[in-house]
Formats: sequence, structure tokens, C-alpha cells
Amino acid sequence: MKLSKHIFITVIVSIFILSCNQNSKSKKQMQTKSQLTAEDILGNPEYLAMSYGGYRYADHSIEPTEEELKEDMKLLSAMGVKLIRTYKLLKPQAANLVKVISEMKKEDSKFEMYVMLGAWVDCKNSFYSGDGDPIHSQENEENPAEIERAVALANKYPDIIKIIAVGNEAMVKWAASYYVEPNIILKWVNYLQELKKEAKLPKDLWITSSDNFASWGGGGEEYHVEDLNKLIKAVDFISMHTYPMHDTHYQPEFWQKPFATEGMTDLEKIDASMIRAKEYAMTQYHNVKNYMESLGVNKPIHIGETGWASFSDGHYGEDGSKACDEYKEALYYKHMRDWTNDAGLSCFYFEGFDEPWKGGENSGNSEKRFGLFKVDGKAKYVLWDEVDKGTFNGLTRNGNEITKTYNGDKEAMMKDVLVPPVKE
Repeated sequence: MKLSKHIFITVIVSIFILSCNQNSKSKKQMQTKSQLTAEDILGNPEYLAMSYGGYRYADHSIEPTEEELKEDMKLLSAMGVKLIRTYKLLKPQAANLVKVISEMKKEDSKFEMYVMLGAWVDCKNSFYSGDGDPIHSQENEENPAEIERAVALANKYPDIIKIIAVGNEAMVKWAASYYVEPNIILKWVNYLQELKKEAKLPKDLWITSSDNFASWGGGGEEYHVEDLNKLIKAVDFISMHTYPMHDTHYQPEFWQKPFATEGMTDLEKIDASMIRAKEYAMTQYHNVKNYMESLGVNKPIHIGETGWASFSDGHYGEDGSKACDEYKEALYYKHMRDWTNDAGLSCFYFEGFDEPWKGGENSGNSEKRFGLFKVDGKAKYVLWDEVDKGTFNGLTRNGNEITKTYNGDKEAMMKDVLVPPVKE
């Protein structure tokens, strides 16, 4: 009896110790999760990134409801997306979205979603603000208020907002209706970095600007100015955009030999072209990296935006480069995820959902068709495998179950796939 009693007591003590260790481990995991920083998240393939816009109507004044925002977050989360990028605080969507994410975290302790919060910055007399020609060396009088909105939100939700991006394509010179000179972006980046030093923003909050690869020194020498060099040194990381799809129009040689060879089938030509697209994006990344390193700087570079439209009736469609369809979109998405995940880069893929308010009144404008989902919740070809796996079971968009475009008929989809204009 004594031996049995001793064994019994030993077992009870062991169970108690194991339980304590498990509780301690669980608490540690929860603590670690709540303390994740941008440095922990960026470049982590377990935290896929996505650009997000939830506007569902041609009328951009119709804000997505909290329930609609929640629908979208559940869909993105199901895909493994845990880091999203917003663009501006001039309208309510971004602030409402962060509030919804906070509520969802309270409802489900396993739900994770973090935000790179965009603060819109533009020039005096931009297309947003009206009268006169744009003055690129001066800023919009509304910019300070936009920055303060970002500061307030980052302080209110430090567990969600891990990055502030000052401006979106705000320095690239082809954005003729609103771009600013780099000194304006530098001013606001320095301002936010100073707030961190003064403990008026979370110290682990990362600050960047999200802009075209050329704006970060990866293009023409007209961008290689001292204020850009100072900006590269001031940000916590570089968030660069790359769009090979757009270059298919402005650089026709993109699709031409030697990227396709004699004897190739049409499908092989398309597949080869999309590998070329990935390599083109990689080249732009390395151009930015080389310029950064030429300044004696070594800091992370992530893909702040890239994407491929599924349809165009303009420059990128049947009468142009023939670049846009669901098949090519799917290939580009896969190639970019494979490259960036392997390289330890975040890729804020543009974008989760089609946004019909973009691109003006023309329903065939490619800007409306960058989503992986259509507005009504139909999953484009890129996500058909996820539909088959049941990833979206029980989830909806606009109240609709998630089903495949083309009713899942690949043969019908391939009839809309155009062969690039390769020179023979």
C-alpha cells in the first residue's frame, strides 16, 4: 500500500507540474503573440500580406459596413493572410476596419490580423484638392491632419497597427496630378520617427513610404537626389511597388524573343512569359537594393504592392499587350508568392477583391479587375484549388457563398486566355 500510495502521489505531482508548465507555455505564447512587432511579421511566410480595399460599388462614397469588412477579413484569414495594407484615412474605411479587427480578436483569441496603415500625402492643388495646377514642391494643406489621424489610430490600436506608410506612390513623377518631391515625404517620416523617440508612438512601430521602384532609386537618375538618399536612411524599411503587367504595354519587347522560342505551344509561350514577369519584378527589386547599398545602407526591402489584372479592354487586353486574364493572374500570383516567401520578403499583393469604383466609368478598365475575388464573392482561377479544399466553407461575401468563376469550367476559362504578341 505504501508503494502504491507513493506512486499515486508522484503521478499527481507530475500531472500538476505538467499542467503548470503547459499553462506557463500557453501564457508565454499569448504574450509573444500580443507583442509581435513589424520586424517579427515582415518577411515571415506565416504572415502573408495583402493590399486591401473593401469598396463594393461604383459609387466610392458608399462605405463598406462593419459586417462587410468582417466578411472580407474572414476570407483573407482563411487564405493565410495576416497582414493587410490600407491606403488613406481621408475616408472612414481604414479606421472602421481596424475597429472591426479589434472586435474580431476579442471574439476569437485565435484570430490574427495586423495592419500597415496608409496615410495619404499629396501636393498642393492635387486632384483631391482642386483649384489650379499641381505644385509638386508644396504639400496639400490637409496632409498634417491625415498624419495626425494615423498617429491617433496607431496609438489606439498598437496591437494591430504595426506599420505606418507615409504616402502611396506619392513621389513617382508619372503621378502628375498629385506627386510630391521627396523632401515632403522625408519631413513626415522624420516627424513620426521623432514621435517614437519621444514615446508618443509605440517604439516598435515601423515607418516607411510605399512607392514605385523608380522612386526608391531603382529607375532613372532623375530620382537620385539627396532628399531621397536621406529618406532611405530615415525609413525602417523600403516598401517598393513593381508592376510588370503595366510594362507590357509601355515596353513591347517584354513579350518578344528571346523569351519565347520556336516550336513552343501557345500555352508554353504564356507560361514562359509569366516567368519573365516574375524575373522582371525581381530585377526591379535588385535595382532598388543596389541603389540602397550604394549609399552604405542595409535595411529590409519588401514588396509594398504588385498585382496582375484578370481583364482589360484597353492597353492590356485584346487590342494591346493581351496580358490580362485569370490564367496569367494566377501564374503571377503563384510566382510572386513563391519568390518572396523563399527570399524572406513580404509581398502586399494587390489585391484581395475587385473594386468597381476604380478606373472611371469604363467597365472594362483593368483597374477594376485586380482582385483575387470578384465583388460578388466568386473566386477567380487563382483560388479554385482553395475552393476545392474547402478553405472558404461557411464563409460568404455580400451574403453569397464562395464559388468559382466560369462555374469551375477551366476549358471555358482558357478560351479567354490570349497569347502575347510574341515576334516570330
